[in-house]
Amino acid sequence: MVKKYPSLMIQPVCYICPMQLLEITTPQLAKDFIRVNVELNNANPVYIRPLNKDVNEVFDRKKNKTFRHGEATRWILKDKPGKLIGRIAAFVNKKYKNKGDDVPVGGIGFFDCINDQAAADMLFDVANHWLMQKGMEAMDGPINFGERDRWWGLVVKGHEIPPMYCMNFNPSYYQQLFENYGFRNFYNQICFGMKASSRLMQKFYDRHAECARDPNFSSAHIKKNQLDKFAKDFTTIYNKAWAGHGGLKQLEEKVVRKMFQSMKPVLDERINWFIYYKGAPVGMWINLPDLNQWFKHLNGKFDFLHKLKFLWLKATMKNKKFTGLVFGIVPEFQGKGADSYVIVEGCKVVQGLKIENGRYELGKPIYEDYEMQWIGEFNPKMVNVAEAIAGNRSRILTTYRYLFDRTKEFKPHPILL
Repeated sequence: MVKKYPSLMIQPVCYICPMQLLEITTPQLAKDFIRVNVELNNANPVYIRPLNKDVNEVFDRKKNKTFRHGEATRWILKDKPGKLIGRIAAFVNKKYKNKGDDVPVGGIGFFDCINDQAAADMLFDVANHWLMQKGMEAMDGPINFGERDRWWGLVVKGHEIPPMYCMNFNPSYYQQLFENYGFRNFYNQICFGMKASSRLMQKFYDRHAECARDPNFSSAHIKKNQLDKFAKDFTTIYNKAWAGHGGLKQLEEKVVRKMFQSMKPVLDERINWFIYYKGAPVGMWINLPDLNQWFKHLNGKFDFLHKLKFLWLKATMKNKKFTGLVFGIVPEFQGKGADSYVIVEGCKVVQGLKIENGRYELGKPIYEDYEMQWIGEFNPKMVNVAEAIAGNRSRILTTYRYLFDRTKEFKPHPILL
């Protein structure tokens, strides 16, 4: 039976419970939207406050290009005395599609709530009703109004680990709030972590040795004074390896150049590697220092003074963790050892790896910890590669789906072949 949505659910005041729901329409309410996340999580010792600008820019039409083909809105929830107890955002994005979707799907995100199902249901209901009015027939969440490398998925494992930059953070009870409402697991997102001093499985060294015997293979790390060249190589590999899969579109070189320039201030050349065959780019391993190791000292601010503080922190405080952003091999070199070749080439610097007389000996790593950004469980090939490298599933996030027609068959995200 389809759930009913009484009109009072989108009014500022709920008359069946002592809670007040407010749509974000003023600068002060936008500040309150930020405050909800801080006030509900600040007591947790592993919580790292996101930069205010990173959240605000999602809802800024001048900063977020997704508004060209979508719209978004936000709400906060207060209890009767006026204390902030929850928040949620809802999105419609015409370009948001997943393989196998047979209905228009909207999104929710930036969900925070006290451990109270009635409060959570009120937030889910208002987003649900708004999305129905926009012609949607389902909602996924928590997701981002934009790219999937930020604010995507609910943490269901790894609550004891500090979040990486622009990664959702939530206590464990959120899972019950979602599932009790009727959300179902659309797909899991797996992160893999390891100590940077860990030795790889022997097969990586064996496959690396096979590729290294072919003089047509070569490798290089990113150089900041050649970012245009590496942006071009990145674009070539990405478009061959990913474009057209799972709804991912072709990247334009100019977009990648801009992305690389924005990364330049925090880029560590030593942890970004490309491999080539006869001079043509065939694989890449792209990483960044974990920016939250510095940003956690800024209390969400990034004005001029806090930018100076960030530069001082970056210059004086050793970052002990780096994070994997992108790993890819062009199709014609997949399954031929190229993945092992790029990883081991990178480990020569990242781990101080030395190769003498066919022996691979670890040296002193330049970071202590490594964690890969999430890989969808629907992509078993990449999951297997990541698991072979790290082995440890450091955290799992879940993207949930809620079908508005409760009689319709639920289908999880299909496996990518």
